[in-house]
Amino acid sequence: MNPDWKNITQFEGPEQSPGFLLWQVSSQWRRLIEAALLKVGLTHPQFVLLANLGWLTREGKWVSQAELARQCKTDMAMTSQVLRSLERKGYLQREKQAGNERSKFPRVTPQGAELIEQAIPLVEAVDRNFFKEWDSHSVDLFQKLASGDEKARAN
Repeated sequence: MNPDWKNITQFEGPEQSPGFLLWQVSSQWRRLIEAALLKVGLTHPQFVLLANLGWLTREGKWVSQAELARQCKTDMAMTSQVLRSLERKGYLQREKQAGNERSKFPRVTPQGAELIEQAIPLVEAVDRNFFKEWDSHSVDLFQKLASGDEKARAN
C-alpha cells in the first residue's frame, strides 16, 4: 500500500519542498568544501571550529569551548571531540583559567594559524564559485534562518 500523498503533503513532489531543496543544495556545497579542505588535511567541522576560534580570539580575547559551540551552533560533545582532535594535531591548545576550573579555553597555536591562512582562501573560493548567482538578499535570508529567531524569520 502506498501513502495517501494528496492528504499528507502540500507538494507535488520533493522538488517543490524548500526543506528538501535546501538539503540537496547543502549536500552539494558541503561535498565541494570537503574536497577543498582535503588539500590541507581538515574536515569541515574541524575547519568551522578552528576558523571561528581564530576569528573570536583574534584580539587576544579568551573564549570558552561553550562560547565557541554557541557561535558555531554545534553540539557541545561534538565540539569537544573535534577540539581534542585539533589539539592532538598541534593546531590548538586548551587551557583552564584560574577561577573557572570547569571550562576549557582553546587557543590557536602558530601551526593552527598557518592552517587557517591556508584553509580560508580554499573555502572562500568554493563559496565564490558556488554562490556566484546569489546576491546580498540571499545572505540576509541565510543570516535570518541561521539566527534561529522566529521573529527575524517572519520579517
